[in-house]
Amino acid sequence: MLPDMPQPRSLAEMPLGASISSTTLMVDAAWRALAYCLHPRVIYLSLLPLLLAAVGLGLLSWFGWEPGVAAVRQALDSWGISHAVLTWLDRAGLGFLRTAAAPFLLVLMIVPLVIVLCLLLVAGLMTPSLVKLVRQRRFPQLLDREATPWWRSLLWSAGASLTALALFVVSLPLWLIPIFAVLVPPVIWGWLTYRVMAFDTLVDVATPQERDALLKRHHTSLLGMGVLCGYIGAAPAALWAMGALTVILAPLMLLLSVWLYTLVFAFSSLWFAHFLLAALQAQRQLAQTVSGDMVDINKGISS
Repeated sequence: MLPDMPQPRSLAEMPLGASISSTTLMVDAAWRALAYCLHPRVIYLSLLPLLLAAVGLGLLSWFGWEPGVAAVRQALDSWGISHAVLTWLDRAGLGFLRTAAAPFLLVLMIVPLVIVLCLLLVAGLMTPSLVKLVRQRRFPQLLDREATPWWRSLLWSAGASLTALALFVVSLPLWLIPIFAVLVPPVIWGWLTYRVMAFDTLVDVATPQERDALLKRHHTSLLGMGVLCGYIGAAPAALWAMGALTVILAPLMLLLSVWLYTLVFAFSSLWFAHFLLAALQAQRQLAQTVSGDMVDINKGISS
């Protein structure tokens, strides 16, 4: 059974910061999102980006894998630092890593692109349906305030994705330092998840003023959710810890990774939907309460 029961007053009708903490709302939204991942519609929708990504990866593997490996190997041979590292590996009896270095680095460059593509597919194909599912089951009383053109959402997602890719490229040298390799990628993907998911969740149901107010008020919580999703999204990367078998099964591993990433992003979308729609409802109820109080005050003054 999915948690489609009416929302408790403590979550639905109380503004954040009054009787409920942001952490409580985050936890409530998280377990609801996890339960919704078992919904048949969510599982079905998770396969759509997989099929599209499979076609793209298949074409990339068929036409671009060998030229890509050759180009990376040539770059490694011409780069002094990498040449010195490979020479050291040969002396240490790890010469087999020289053969796997170029394919492995190519995979490292492809996977972030696949992640961004997957995120955009989820945002474009899944997020509207998932937000609609949450609204139908938990927030049927929330009314649309503005219909945003599809191209504006696309531009927002594309801008955030390009920014994340730029940060990825700039921070790539830091990945050689273990602590940065653990911290930097999830933060980048978390920021990207937060920016894309938050906007697409509120794109039609909230006005620009309501959206800006929510994003500003809950910036820390939303960024924290995004970073946590970034760390969860790093879990499929464990598939690439299989050594040489990873290179042999690279196309299959990429497809499996895409599907796992898609499920993670589906959970992220549901988590943001539960959190933001509850926060939006609380914000509107607070605004109505304040407006009603002002009317009562004005009546009292006039009388």
